[in-house]
Amino acid sequence: MQNPLRRPRGNSAPQRRHNHDAERGAPRAGGDDGVMSQGVRGHFVAMTGEFVGTVMFLYFAFSATQIANNVIPPSEPSLDRLLFISLAFGFSLATTAWVFYRVTLGLVLAGGLPPVRGALLFFPQMLGGMVAAALVSCMYPGPATFQTKLTGGTSIAQGLFIEMFLTAELLLTVLFLAAEKSKATFLAPVAIGLALFVSELAGVYYTGGSLNPARSFGPDVVNRQFEGYHWIYWLGPFLGAAIAAGYYHFAKWNRYEEANPGQDAISDNEAASAKSN
Repeated sequence: MQNPLRRPRGNSAPQRRHNHDAERGAPRAGGDDGVMSQGVRGHFVAMTGEFVGTVMFLYFAFSATQIANNVIPPSEPSLDRLLFISLAFGFSLATTAWVFYRVTLGLVLAGGLPPVRGALLFFPQMLGGMVAAALVSCMYPGPATFQTKLTGGTSIAQGLFIEMFLTAELLLTVLFLAAEKSKATFLAPVAIGLALFVSELAGVYYTGGSLNPARSFGPDVVNRQFEGYHWIYWLGPFLGAAIAAGYYHFAKWNRYEEANPGQDAISDNEAASAKSN
């Protein structure tokens, strides 16, 4: 008589079921994974990414500016120095734009970022600017020379409007290539870096090319020196963001994508069909 507790010959042992969801850390029922809710975790990850991205972007941009200003003093105008600084900012942003926003206010005004998320990202941006400035100031010899200042006889009013237009240029690129999804979106970081490069070429000599309060606030905190016109590096980018976001809403309201139908078509037939509709 066969033992009922004994497994028959030729039968393999039953496979033990593996709980892959538990292993992957899937949220429990009710949306609570026992540590933090999905919304809180999303904000936390975005804030840490914003901080890391801001530090990395500004660290290399500040480092290059420190080198350029030590090799050729700012008192001696040089196109080579201005080009070096502009390239450093543009390429540094292009390599870090994948992980952080930087133009947070503009994205909030354009509706591409929730206001709560935008408010939360403001603090890691400011902290990232201060940390990057402190790191460069400690690691590189000599006094820090990467503050933003008005030079070349630029008045406060001129500096304000220069910062406004530089920021508008950058933000329009972000909105229409990154926030607005298309088949060219994967190239957005490259285009955003080029937009900052062009903006720096046009403004770095006159205003220092801030385009973001974090870029100016961090070095001023580290140097413990705030110019009387420091406010233009806050108001200028704000006005530029408002202009860019305003035009973005205007273009969306008028369905700008219909002005060039078939631009995202993958074949000639698809493009012709879009144009005929």
